[in-house]
Amino acid sequence: MKCETCGRELRNVEIGLSRKLINRGTEIFFCLDCLAEKYKTTEQKLIELAEYYYKHGCTLFR
Repeated sequence: MKCETCGRELRNVEIGLSRKLINRGTEIFFCLDCLAEKYKTTEQKLIELAEYYYKHGCTLFR
């Protein structure tokens, strides 16, 4: 899968975050750079958020 904005190949964490933040059934995915820009945050904050969801059992990050 590729980022909707920049076309970069996506990692699993980016796909999981896109599904968590946009919609679980989304077919539109973004890389960390583009997600951070879209939500006006930093990549580090998004990684911390993904780790939080993973630790709390969210199946999108398995």
